[in-house]
Order: sequence, then structure tokens, then C-alpha cells
Amino acid sequence: MKLRITIGGNTYLADVEVLEEEDAGAPTPAMAYAPPAIDPEAGVGESTGSVADKTCRSPVTGMVIQVPAEAGQEVKAGQVLVVLEAMKMETRVSAPCAGTVAKVHVTAGISVKAGQVLVELA
Repeated sequence: MKLRITIGGNTYLADVEVLEEEDAGAPTPAMAYAPPAIDPEAGVGESTGSVADKTCRSPVTGMVIQVPAEAGQEVKAGQVLVVLEAMKMETRVSAPCAGTVAKVHVTAGISVKAGQVLVELA
């Protein structure tokens, strides 16, 4: 099968081969996508960690601008532990549950990657 594709005013001709699949009923998506679960109780720009492992991770790549948490500090569920800035927006990383701050892995002014451990609770 031949296709004509126009991108930005330039026209291209492409040969396309349709391969038969085991299940000819429904086409298989090229990549499965599951949107992240959204907590309707969380405020805009807030993020929490995992209750199961009591680890707070960075939800975005950005800069740490504030660390109100200290090792040994008692915290309540939802209490802000770290404030990040990414793309001129602040993201608050909150405690997923009540507990004691076991270790703070970051300080204000450093860059973090998405998924990086910020704070561990005991």
C-alpha cells in the first residue's frame, strides 16, 4: 500500500506493508499507556510518596528550593517535607503517612531527577 504524507508543506510518498496478526479483530496499540492515578484529595502542585515503603520520591526533575523536614522530626500525613521547582512551578512533596523522618537525602539548591529519593520515614 502506498501513502502520501504531507509534513510542513513537504509531501512524501511511503510504502506501507500491512502484516497479519494472530487476532485480526482489533488492532494492537503500538504502546500501552495507563495514565497515572490522580488523587482528588491532593491539592494542585502537591505530591506524596509511597505509604508502603515510607519513601518520598521526587515526582519531577527540578531544583530543591526548600526542605522543612529534619531527621528525627515527627510528621503528620500530608505534611510538606520538600518543595521543588520545575518549569517555574512549585511542587510540594508531602509525607504519605504519619511517622518520624529517618533521613533527608537533599538540601535546598540541588537538582533532583524524577524518582529520586528525597526523604525516608520510619
